[in-house]
Amino acid sequence: MNAITHSIEVAGKTLTLETGKLAKQAHGSVVISLGDTMVLSTCVISPDVREGQNFFPLTVDYRERYSAAGSFPGGFMKREARPTDKEVLTSRLIDRTLRPLFPDGFINEVQVLNFLLSADTDIDADCIAGVSASAAVTLSGGPFDGPTAHVRVGRVDGEFILYPTMDERAESDFDLIVAGKTDAIVMVEGEMLEVSEEDMVAALEFAHTHIKTICEGILELKSKFEADRGAITPMEYTTTAPNADLVAKIKEMVGGEIEAHIRAPYAKETFYAGIKAIRDKMLVSVFGEGDDAADADADGFGIGDYKGAYKNAESEVMRDLILNEGLRIDDRGIDQVRPIWSEVGYLPRVHGSCVFTRGETQALAQVTLGTGRDVQAVDQVFDQVDKRFYLHYNFPPFSVGEARFMRGPGRREIGHGYLAERALKPMLPSETEFPYTIRLISDILESNGSSSMASVCGGALAMMDAGVPLKKPVSGIAMGLIAGDGKTAILSDILGTEDHLGDMDFKVCGTKDGITACQMDIKIDGLASDTMKQALDQAKIGRLHILDEMAKTLDAPRPELAPTAPRLIQIIIDTDFIGAIIGPGGKIIKGIQAETGAQIDIDERDGKGFVTISSTDMDSANKAIEFIKGIVSQPEIGEEYDATVKNLLPFGAILEIMPGKEAMLHVSEMAHGFVENPEDHVQVGDKVQVQLIEVRNDGKLRVSRKPYLPEPTEEEKEEMRRKREEHKARGGNRRNGDRRGGGGRGRGGDRRR
Repeated sequence: MNAITHSIEVAGKTLTLETGKLAKQAHGSVVISLGDTMVLSTCVISPDVREGQNFFPLTVDYRERYSAAGSFPGGFMKREARPTDKEVLTSRLIDRTLRPLFPDGFINEVQVLNFLLSADTDIDADCIAGVSASAAVTLSGGPFDGPTAHVRVGRVDGEFILYPTMDERAESDFDLIVAGKTDAIVMVEGEMLEVSEEDMVAALEFAHTHIKTICEGILELKSKFEADRGAITPMEYTTTAPNADLVAKIKEMVGGEIEAHIRAPYAKETFYAGIKAIRDKMLVSVFGEGDDAADADADGFGIGDYKGAYKNAESEVMRDLILNEGLRIDDRGIDQVRPIWSEVGYLPRVHGSCVFTRGETQALAQVTLGTGRDVQAVDQVFDQVDKRFYLHYNFPPFSVGEARFMRGPGRREIGHGYLAERALKPMLPSETEFPYTIRLISDILESNGSSSMASVCGGALAMMDAGVPLKKPVSGIAMGLIAGDGKTAILSDILGTEDHLGDMDFKVCGTKDGITACQMDIKIDGLASDTMKQALDQAKIGRLHILDEMAKTLDAPRPELAPTAPRLIQIIIDTDFIGAIIGPGGKIIKGIQAETGAQIDIDERDGKGFVTISSTDMDSANKAIEFIKGIVSQPEIGEEYDATVKNLLPFGAILEIMPGKEAMLHVSEMAHGFVENPEDHVQVGDKVQVQLIEVRNDGKLRVSRKPYLPEPTEEEKEEMRRKREEHKARGGNRRNGDRRGGGGRGRGGDRRR
């Protein structure tokens, strides 16, 4: 089968699109490659609409097969199971780009599937999957206002890089994913190292320049396909968008009541109840109630038509007030942030905690500090680096006054948690400076807009409460956009209603010195760069205001860890000593842990050995440190040791002077006089004070006990001489090993024996 291919040259990289070869029964099918990374994307659109359906069922999935990198999945099953966080996040990247470009009221089921076929481990597949997904939808014939393209932008040494490699990403101060069409940006997400708003706009403009080239390439692929296989027939469809005339009629009927309700004092519960009451009153006036209620009005519109049109009328009234008067439903100015209060140390046994409340959004953040054994294991095709910092975001139903099943985290929760994690990660201390594993949990207790940004603010305060030495506090703010009739209003700190009825949700996080993370979704065709710049500048003002409010609660990390937190001390050692600390079969390290009660972890990186000692008791930790230092230190002649007798020999005793280090105490150094039987002077298990007197070339050590024994009297010296003479008279032989290989004159030793 001959494939139709088209190559796109962009920023020195070659994207190759192929169609007509694989998955031909899908309505659109494209294989994309960049280097050796290849992704298959397919699009299928149902020609029919399910009865009673009133929403757009778009499903986007991205899956990585371990075979793409020539490896096996972990676990017993040896089969890919539930999606990893990386797969969920990539699916969201594509979904959030495609969804707003289908027509309002289009409710045919659309499924876009993306499979990693080959993995060049230096080139990630998430962004090129976005390109191939857009190409597949473009070839499907569906009503898609594309094409779109995803690009990743990095910056190394001040120069922007398109689709940076893994090594380039490690050196970059940008890791930004941008999606757009030829005329506008559609979606933004990424993390940065405190970049300025001006640099952010420059990165977006750089990205959009290359997005245009890729979108043009997708259209050229479509032209080649149609030239070879025939024109693509646009699908026939209908939409369920409310009738414009009916919307206008409802707006005339109750628009004044809606406006008066918006101008009244705001509270979430009473606001929604009041909006519903106005709608229900209108329905009764049109259709009546009870058994005599009509099924339709004079024009044939039913209750369902009126309910859908009422939502649009409500939206239009709110949008008009914002655009024309700058009036928001809670009577704030367009750049005003809701009232903030926060409290740290709320949970006494948790290592660090914070309650952060902004308006009717509240997050309870909790920090747990652990050791290297608590890292989050990562087993993914493009990433196997375990995480020492991770944030889990939870959104229980009571936070919005609902009662529903509690299940595992959904895509939204994973996405919101990852955004908050990315915002805080650049401000964490290095592992060498702070060797703890950090788990941050954000439970949303109330929600009315921007709960992920509350997680950033509460998370930063909770970590400072735990004593994590953050480089700088981080805050986040969600920006909104209302556009229409040639007017634009950018809203700071949007409410949930403003998010639903608005045209943009742009979350920006950072420190006082720059942006650390962002995420933007839009519900209109695109966003111009000057509007983006205005939103970023307004977000900076809000971000700095929130940081000032946070500082009123806690302006710097606590100097000490919570009493309940483990104490971790890290020692850097030469890698040659790792085996000595572990010992045969782990004997030495297990013995140290058993004796001290401390936990010891050893790992090797960057050519060095890192020993981490952890304990809730500093005395235990210090005791373990002394053991470790004893093993890794080089003994020097003249040093004193409190040694333990480990074994007795005919010619002396074996002593452990430090964990893992033994020395010989020869009979000639056991006492000032003649020693015939070592057991007359020491027993196994005895503690004796000795001094190192010799370090042999083969590393063996000799010690003496004599410096710590009292000098003998003249009578004792005479008794020693008598015993030596008796021993010689008996013709006593040297003991096996006596001075052979271990001889030499010891301090105070007797050379005549």
